[in-house]
Amino acid sequence: MATNPIYAEQTVSITDLRKSPATYFINEPVAVLSNNRTAGYIVPAEVYQHMVNMIEQAYPEGRSRFRPSRARLDDIIAQGNELVANASAADLERFSE
Repeated sequence: MATNPIYAEQTVSITDLRKSPATYFINEPVAVLSNNRTAGYIVPAEVYQHMVNMIEQAYPEGRSRFRPSRARLDDIIAQGNELVANASAADLERFSE
C-alpha cells in the first residue's frame, strides 16, 4: 500500500473539519484527511496569495486559472442576486454576517 506524504504539521479529519471549520484557519497549513489520506490543505490567505503570485510568475499563461474573468464575476453576482431575490423571510431571518 502506497503512502502519501503530508506537508503540514497539523491534520484534521473531514468529519472534524465540518463540525468547526473556523478552528482550522490558523497561521500554518493544515492537512485535511479523508480515510487517512490527504484530501487537501487549508492554508492561510497570505500563504495562498503568495503561492498564486509565485505560480503566475513562473507560468504567466496560467494566470487566468487564478483570476476570474469579468464574465465569471458577472455570473457570480447574478447568481447571488437571484438567491437573495428568491429568499424567503425565514431564510433572511437566519442570515448573519
